[in-house]
Amino acid sequence: MPEAPNTTDYNLAEKNKKSLQFIEDVTSDPDKVQLRVLSDILTQNAAVEYLHRHGLSGETDRETFKKLVPVITYEDLQPDVTRIANGDNSPILSSHPISEFLTSSGTSGGERKLMPTIEAELERRTLLYSLLMPVMSQFVPGLDKGKGMYFLFVKAESRTPGGLAARPVLTSYYKSNHFKERPYDPYTNYTSPNETILCQDSFQSMYSQMLCGLCLNREVLRVGAVFASGFIRAIRFLEKHWMVLCGDIRSGTVNPVITDPVVRDAVLRVLKPDPALADFIEGECSKKSWQGIITRIWPNTKYVDVIVTGTMSQYIPTLDYYSNGLPLVCTMYASSECYFGVNLNPLCKPSDVAYTLIPTMAYFEFLPVGVDDQKQEQEQEKEQKPVELSGVKLGQDYELVVTTYAGLYRYRVGDVLRVAGFKNKAPQFSFICRKNVALSIDSDKTDEVELHQAIEKASVHLIPFDTTLIEYTSFADTTTIPGHYVIFWELSGKGSSSSSTHVPPSVLEDCCITIEESLNSVYRQGRASDKSIGPLEIRIVETGTFDKLMDYAISLGASINQYKTPRCVKFAPIIELLNELVVTSYFSPKCPKWVPGHKQWNNNLN
Repeated sequence: MPEAPNTTDYNLAEKNKKSLQFIEDVTSDPDKVQLRVLSDILTQNAAVEYLHRHGLSGETDRETFKKLVPVITYEDLQPDVTRIANGDNSPILSSHPISEFLTSSGTSGGERKLMPTIEAELERRTLLYSLLMPVMSQFVPGLDKGKGMYFLFVKAESRTPGGLAARPVLTSYYKSNHFKERPYDPYTNYTSPNETILCQDSFQSMYSQMLCGLCLNREVLRVGAVFASGFIRAIRFLEKHWMVLCGDIRSGTVNPVITDPVVRDAVLRVLKPDPALADFIEGECSKKSWQGIITRIWPNTKYVDVIVTGTMSQYIPTLDYYSNGLPLVCTMYASSECYFGVNLNPLCKPSDVAYTLIPTMAYFEFLPVGVDDQKQEQEQEKEQKPVELSGVKLGQDYELVVTTYAGLYRYRVGDVLRVAGFKNKAPQFSFICRKNVALSIDSDKTDEVELHQAIEKASVHLIPFDTTLIEYTSFADTTTIPGHYVIFWELSGKGSSSSSTHVPPSVLEDCCITIEESLNSVYRQGRASDKSIGPLEIRIVETGTFDKLMDYAISLGASINQYKTPRCVKFAPIIELLNELVVTSYFSPKCPKWVPGHKQWNNNLN
């Protein structure tokens, strides 16, 4: 990290004022900004093949664009993506060269989506990051007087046949000069040296980042990670390894488990022998209860900065326990497709988080989403036309559609948002869910179709034992760290009233690993490489369990004629009912196979 310049050279208050004024300006007339953004995108990309294919030949007005260019999904875009990945350098989607692909955690055909991006997008991402702390400083003063302890990680990447990198958006950002060579800013003053963040060995990266965070415990004013699950994983890491970490702090030396010399050198710049600090941490970690461990070890912490919206809300009770109820702050909304917006009221309750989309980031449209059953919703979507950023209605749900500078045109992101309010004339959105996602622990997303196909493959193992899978459901169990998928199975075995009498435990373990092997590469990477997901579990339930589940649903008002077994359950009383009827359970005995890369060009993936 560069040395801090003199305060005369760095006027933080003026910088914050400019950032906040920028937000005021772009939210005062967002439709005008959006029209300019769309015109800029279409002018910049006037010669690209994709737009010409749809009859656009230089026009930049909104009406012509919406009339000629269709709303699309990833499947529509995939042939063009494949051409670029295979080395076609012609201006297919963007007039600027595609610099790399960002791998989306959303899945397509069970694999990561590849989002094209250009160098200039790094500027836009950096702009959004630059707005976060000026907003935060309005609510929590003095954040420039200490450090942030953030657990940030890079993930495995691959190259396409055409030589382009394919990697997650945050890995791209952390490896860019925008991050590595960022000028001194007291708001991006982290306890983790860049070298520890950029270490690809997840254990060494976590160990070294935690060690530095402990060494600088009195300077820490805020803590966090990208997702709530990642931060809880860091606390669980401390639970397992605090004795060894304390040994390093006491002696001022780095444990031999850190074999990366670059990481060792970076840690040694921070680490000094401190027996008193080691005794203090040891005293806190050895206590029976870990409630409030964050405020006990890092006493000056003012808030926890993590995403706790959507599926991450399942981690809120655990975070409250470890942090003694510190504010849980969600600062920004972003994806591989585009960075979207910021939370202008960051100290609000997690349930009240709403993001203001910054209209300079991309051109936004919103496809109205119905509130009735899925079939009716699909019918509505055929009839509904996307509305502008300035045309959304308070309380209405929409699916986000984006047109980006990097070459996505009217692309359905798959996020469902609800209009929660307004900043000036710009709408603010609550994140509701990802469309069609049934299970999620970390960055994984498994839909019902994928889960069903995986379970069908696994149930084949039961055939030699004259046993049949009668019914199943699932839930994401986050009481374990890392969290894991749980599948409830009701079995029928010939000549026996017991659900699993005929099936050896090893066979049911084979069923677990078969399900995992059949899930998408994002899930398998979380299990095999990132260790962010625990082994899948099958819980065998008593015969008649799913009849009792139906009876319970009917008692709550469900129609017996329309009742369908839910393939994923989240309602606590239903999970409790299922758990009370569990006969036995089995875990996946090993990690599923996973190799960095993409199915289209990596035959070893499966």
